[in-house]
Amino acid sequence: MRYRQFGNTGLFVSEFCLGTMTFGGEGELWSQIGDLQQNDAERLIGRALDAGINFIDTADVYSEGLSERITGQALKNLEVSRDDVVIATKVFGETGSRGANARGNSRYHIMNAVKASLQRLQLDHIDLYQIHGFDPATPIEETVRALDTLVQQGHVRYVGVSNWAAWQIMKAQGIAERHGLARFESLQAYYTLAGRDLEREIVPMLESEGMGLMVWSPLAGGLLSGKYSRDTEAEEGNRRATFDFPPVDRERAFDCIDTMRRIAESRGVSVAQVALAWLLHQPAVTSVIVGAKRIDQLDDNLAASRIELSAAELDELDSVSALPPEYPGWMFTRQGEYRRQQLAESRQR
Repeated sequence: MRYRQFGNTGLFVSEFCLGTMTFGGEGELWSQIGDLQQNDAERLIGRALDAGINFIDTADVYSEGLSERITGQALKNLEVSRDDVVIATKVFGETGSRGANARGNSRYHIMNAVKASLQRLQLDHIDLYQIHGFDPATPIEETVRALDTLVQQGHVRYVGVSNWAAWQIMKAQGIAERHGLARFESLQAYYTLAGRDLEREIVPMLESEGMGLMVWSPLAGGLLSGKYSRDTEAEEGNRRATFDFPPVDRERAFDCIDTMRRIAESRGVSVAQVALAWLLHQPAVTSVIVGAKRIDQLDDNLAASRIELSAAELDELDSVSALPPEYPGWMFTRQGEYRRQQLAESRQR
């Protein structure tokens, strides 16, 4: 297991992060994703820690808070040293209460939600506290200031964000820099061979600002697991059969799967491993979140860290999954060609 610097901090996290969305199964939505109870979740966490994972991601909304409870109890039962794990959770949606202010990114909600998460996790602090979604009803400055308060109080070590646009993140970073507040150190976002939209605006922004990238749903909700093809239906009980998310261009995705399958067969590995290995080769990626219902699924995913894709294989995957040209990207390419060449030549001297 390799460890990577987390954004512009001195923290190092494993290149794989264990996701806990499959824990609990409480509620109609979450029951479609997974319903691991305490004993099975503990076995999964134990195996992940044994494999070198030191990074665990959850959220207060997962199974309406039950995922956090199971995770916290597992760490206690397994007698995991607090210094050995980096625990991340999120705030935004409703968890239990349906009150008018029991959601969103307001100071009111954030200050209440962090206390509830700490109690469920049985922790005295959260290592990474993430805003789970964009709230059009709350000024960004209010959110940034509330998060800084949590850092100053010691409840939270670092703050991050998930599912925001590049301009929203940059506005928050500008506010943080201007007022000397805690800034977002990471983005948690969807990124796969079947969905590379992140590369248009967000990846350049992350690289410019020195932010880390945590990838959620790296197998596109199971679509890139190897169980799908143009000619066959998903296995019964597969997540995609009941919860078709995240949305993808299926024809383009199947073109990717055909190429991935050829590479997988030539190497004697799974299609899922090729999908994960591709992500680990992307410079912007800090950690890939893997969730599983069974130990063998987790083991298969973790084996991707041993795959070194060749330049030819990466070129093939890049070609089949390439984004169609879109403005202003194609204009950047056209207008900036001379300066890119000039810069490259200057670095060769």
